[in-house]
Amino acid sequence: MDDATRTEIEAAAFRRLQQHLMQDRPDVQNIDLMNLAGFCRNCLSRWLQEAAAERGIAMSKDAARAAFYGMPYEDWKARHQTEASPEKQAAFEKAFAENVGKDGA
Repeated sequence: MDDATRTEIEAAAFRRLQQHLMQDRPDVQNIDLMNLAGFCRNCLSRWLQEAAAERGIAMSKDAARAAFYGMPYEDWKARHQTEASPEKQAAFEKAFAENVGKDGA
């Protein structure tokens, strides 16, 4: 398989993951994704922002989130985010530190 075809296939898989998380399963909370898998929708939007930066394209955190979520992040939260239990919040702090880093980088 050539590099261009591999890139197209990877991009299609990413778009399918995005569709699954945004349209098919908006009920799955970011905190649950982070606690179980070590990443969430916000991580995916950050990776999008980082990929743009690697190519010299400036993209703000808000713009990256809007690109991934298909709407402003605050709108997504209002529509889909629920309150997390103290247990989930504690697990998130641990998962975030292990997978993202204490400084959020």
